Amino acid sequence: MEYVLGILNPHAVEIGSFVIHWYGVIIAAAIYVALQLSTKEATKRGLEEDTVIDMALWAIPIGLIGARFYYVLFELDYYLQNPSEIFAIWNGGIAIYGGLIAGGITLYRYAKKRDLSLALVLDILAPNVLLAQSIGRWGNFMNQEAHGGPVTRQFLEKLYLPEFIIEQMNINGTYYHPTFLYESLWSLLGFVLIVTLRNRKQLLRRGEAALSYVLWYSAGRFFIEGMRTDSLWIGDWIRVSQALSLVLFIGAIVVWVLRRQDYPPIPYYSDGNKERRKTVQMMN
Repeated sequence: MEYVLGILNPHAVEIGSFVIHWYGVIIAAAIYVALQLSTKEATKRGLEEDTVIDMALWAIPIGLIGARFYYVLFELDYYLQNPSEIFAIWNGGIAIYGGLIAGGITLYRYAKKRDLSLALVLDILAPNVLLAQSIGRWGNFMNQEAHGGPVTRQFLEKLYLPEFIIEQMNINGTYYHPTFLYESLWSLLGFVLIVTLRNRKQLLRRGEAALSYVLWYSAGRFFIEGMRTDSLWIGDWIRVSQALSLVLFIGAIVVWVLRRQDYPPIPYYSDGNKERRKTVQMMN
């Protein structure tokens, strides 16, 4: 894949043949922010200080592998003909849903092994992952990818976008929908909303902040994906991310309703990790 340059260079550092891409820098920054916020929240909720870092050491690399595998799987014909590009993630081609699935399975295994509440762990991480996704979309901006269909410059100006965004959406003389920006702002709004609701006492039960993440992100992704020009497809009739978003949205509602019917009731998120703290105090 060749980069189509706009006014911004996708390379942050170039020393001879050594190149550091802005995409990688932005993704790394997004992960760092999410880890810092999650670590503070985990400590507040009664988990050990290093819990999030220990989880991240497994979940992040496995999540990246899953994100790449997911993308390659739905572009299999191309990569079977170009096997040398399967691992060339610096040329683009990772799918967030693949990363979330692989990372989620890793977190499940970790929580089970450490005798942690998976629901509590996911509640701690979920809004911060959404913030990381908001930041990470700017890596797509630097690569001039994950955009929508053609629009006029006048359309972009009516959105009151700064000039650098408008010009970066000018690819080979054609302006495109900045769908990266739509998803970034949607994710940022979701982060603020979920954190606000999560911090209210006796509102969300354990696991419901994570379910809120699934509902919010899948709803936004369903509509934004319909605008994109680089979607992965199932045959020629439906976009992969739209199909998965629909399944996740409906599934999250069903799970939420069923969990609210359980007896005894599930603890509130604001209660933190009281069970584990009591166990530790008894052992001491």
